[in-house]
Amino acid sequence: MNRRHFLYSAVAAGVASALPVRITMAQLTEVVDEVAAVTGAGKDIAIEKAALQELSDSLLGNLLLPENAGYDVARRVLNLGIDRHPALIVQPSGARDIQNAIDFARERELLLAVKCGGHSFSGKSTCDGGMQIDLSTYRHARVDPKSRTAYIAGGSLLSELDRETMALGLVTPSGTVSHTGVGGLTLGGGFGRLARRFGLALDNVKGFDVVTPDGAFRHASTDENPDLYWALRGGGGNFGVVTSFEFQLHPMQRQVIGGDIVYSLDRAREILKFYAEFVASAPDELYCDAFMVKTMTGEGDGVGLSVCYSGPAAKAEQVLAPIRALGKPVFDGIGPKDYVDIQRSWDTTDPRNEGQYMKGGFINEFPAKLADKLVDGFEGDPGRNTTLYFQHSGGAIGRVPADATAFAHRKSLANAMIFIAWPLDNDSTPHIDYIRRYWKSVETYTDGWYTNEVSDETERVLNANYQGNFERLLRVKNQYDPGNLFRLNANIRPSA
Repeated sequence: MNRRHFLYSAVAAGVASALPVRITMAQLTEVVDEVAAVTGAGKDIAIEKAALQELSDSLLGNLLLPENAGYDVARRVLNLGIDRHPALIVQPSGARDIQNAIDFARERELLLAVKCGGHSFSGKSTCDGGMQIDLSTYRHARVDPKSRTAYIAGGSLLSELDRETMALGLVTPSGTVSHTGVGGLTLGGGFGRLARRFGLALDNVKGFDVVTPDGAFRHASTDENPDLYWALRGGGGNFGVVTSFEFQLHPMQRQVIGGDIVYSLDRAREILKFYAEFVASAPDELYCDAFMVKTMTGEGDGVGLSVCYSGPAAKAEQVLAPIRALGKPVFDGIGPKDYVDIQRSWDTTDPRNEGQYMKGGFINEFPAKLADKLVDGFEGDPGRNTTLYFQHSGGAIGRVPADATAFAHRKSLANAMIFIAWPLDNDSTPHIDYIRRYWKSVETYTDGWYTNEVSDETERVLNANYQGNFERLLRVKNQYDPGNLFRLNANIRPSA
């Protein structure tokens, strides 16, 4: 079994797109002409040469225009099916650069995108004709072991967070792919291998430093700007650019029991029905995902489980015994692992030469009929890779009241996702049409979707997805972003 094909179109990114690009100021300070741009409302405008030069001179970081080295790397996101060209890109070195960039965008009503790790499947972290704030040059992690607190710069990746905290025997829940951006993951929710034990990433944020749409630098916590603090935990990128996260940390041993176990695809119905029963009663220390894969070549096809058990080692065998009872797999990679290593274990799947599309939704229960529909509708094709994936939730996630943070989907058992990937030179239409048909056949079993995976939903659907928290989110949006400067997200359109 070729591990490279697991979750081929699902979660991973090209390493190159996650690396920071630093350009010397000498290459960026001379602006040769005005630049054509668009506003958030779609109006064509021209940004005058003098204004661009003034912005460039105000930055300690980089201003990238289309003719500059580094521009093409900065503008791209993980999904290479998204090919957009911002009019200008700001790569900040600190909060002051972010303030200057936001002021510049607001004064000209520019379309504005913010990129951290670039994992947005629908490309919300880049744009055509607007400004992109690329945070890849703004990364840092500092840990205070006495207070069990991590201070993480806004552009940091999960790898920095995991590496620095685990070195001191401490953790906070943080995703499943190490080159995911901390910002996007946390503001939308933050599922991961420890979330059932310690809560979502956003449940573990004690405070934010954020530059809001008016260019002001604010701190948000239970004691300071509490409504903004509430909204940032689940409201996505609607309220500004977070320059620093303050995470609560938890003691944990470095070694966990984890990895993937894969069975032949003809056992898909059996494995998915087993998964439905198994995860419903799993202990908090066990995280267990299910996946089903069909590739273009047939190599790597299979159905399987991906687990991470972080509880007492002496109990691992008992907890995992039902999986062992399933019989001989095609591949068995479950065993003792370094937690940081397992957090990096999905990083190498590499869709840099592919287009991608996905649909997803939360399931609060997993009836046998759902498993049947998922298996019956799952099709292979010589021109694409198809992946069905369940991300385990419940546990500590579900014990937080739905209105305690802006994230409302506390009762879910899992997040179901279906991914398609195809060669970039192929027509995307038949692949996207297939996944939409497939998803429609199972959507009735879902209850909303993860805002970090927003793609082409209507405003009505976006608003409804915030469920009982929408009205409060709208009030906060009206207060902090009445002009809707931050709209490339699961957008809450202001009514002010």
